[in-house]
Amino acid sequence: MDTIRHLYRIGYGPSSSHTMGPKNAAEIFLHKNSGANHFQVTLYGSLAKTGRGHGTDRVIVDTLSPVETAIIWNETEVDLPHPNTMDFEAFDGEIRTGFLRVLSVGGGDIRMEGRPEADPPEVYAENSFAEIAQYCKDHKIRISEYVEQHEGKDIWEFLFGVWNAMCDAIQQGLTSNGVLPGGLNLERKAQMLYNQRHMDEQPPTRENRIVCSYAFAVSEQNACQGTIVTAPTCGSCGTLPAVLKYVQEERRLPDREVLNALAVAGIIGNIVKTNASISGAECGCQAEIGTSCSMAAAALAELYGMGIDQIEYAAEVALEHHLGLTCDPVGGMVQIPCIERNAVAAMRAINAVRIANFLTSTRKISFDMVVETMYQTGKDLNRNYRETSEGGLARLYHKELNAN
Repeated sequence: MDTIRHLYRIGYGPSSSHTMGPKNAAEIFLHKNSGANHFQVTLYGSLAKTGRGHGTDRVIVDTLSPVETAIIWNETEVDLPHPNTMDFEAFDGEIRTGFLRVLSVGGGDIRMEGRPEADPPEVYAENSFAEIAQYCKDHKIRISEYVEQHEGKDIWEFLFGVWNAMCDAIQQGLTSNGVLPGGLNLERKAQMLYNQRHMDEQPPTRENRIVCSYAFAVSEQNACQGTIVTAPTCGSCGTLPAVLKYVQEERRLPDREVLNALAVAGIIGNIVKTNASISGAECGCQAEIGTSCSMAAAALAELYGMGIDQIEYAAEVALEHHLGLTCDPVGGMVQIPCIERNAVAAMRAINAVRIANFLTSTRKISFDMVVETMYQTGKDLNRNYRETSEGGLARLYHKELNAN
């Protein structure tokens, strides 16, 4: 299993698969074809259908600048190796001098078709939660210690940078207001949620309000192309920092304990990424928000000092109850329903941990089973509900808008 350093990426929103991945691909192609006098990039599948809303064309053109670049939107071809497929072509006059097909597979990762590359060295020999749990039990260590054993002591410096970036995104989001870009005229709500007390501000109500304000803050930063951390993607970047920040403040926990929680969350995200998918275009929003909720639940269980079986149960409950969740962004933008989903997932992660605290000994379903189920469910989803904006809220919103 790969390093968790590749799961947590600090970068600009709004989409790890639609902006981070294409940007990385464009940089590689430009380096190989620096002498071309113009480029053509063809976007297929979800990239073609929602790329305008995500800003895919903008980031590719900017990356390949100052060379002239034409973007072709191919929304009809369906026989693709991945829903996020793109072809890069370089030309010298009329002669094509370079070609590269790239798959943006989620979380900013890309694969280049026809170019076998050496797989990155495996950091973890274990690839499932069951294997990791057995290793930890055999060696009498926690998952956070397991991460240090395999990643090295410098993993804590890396995670400290990740945590600082997450906290900065919360702070930036809470101190910003106005309308999000893109044309939906969606007002920022994080600041209002944080400052406006409820008429009956009981402790559970305050918890909901503050946690949701943090999730909104990060997700709104993502929607504005601000700096965020993929956890595991841009579209699901608000869930994990919201939960960790709230609990750290409430329990006055040192950063080091939060870093342990980030390490555990990284393992959960890596298991999903290795054995299923974190791509909304491939498996729907269950792969993004479902995974982020599961990561947050496991991280919170670590902060509470819960045992490894309880950590597993919390992660399992969190993912299981996102099964079948569609990816139907209105206008192809990471705003509606994406921002609210981060907040709802943050609260669901907290609830999953509370269930695990009482019911772990009664569970029948393993985390690994839910991961496999999520992947199969995602493959069975109609493609209209896998980040194409052709079904669900995206379709009905525009239908109603046009009717009025």
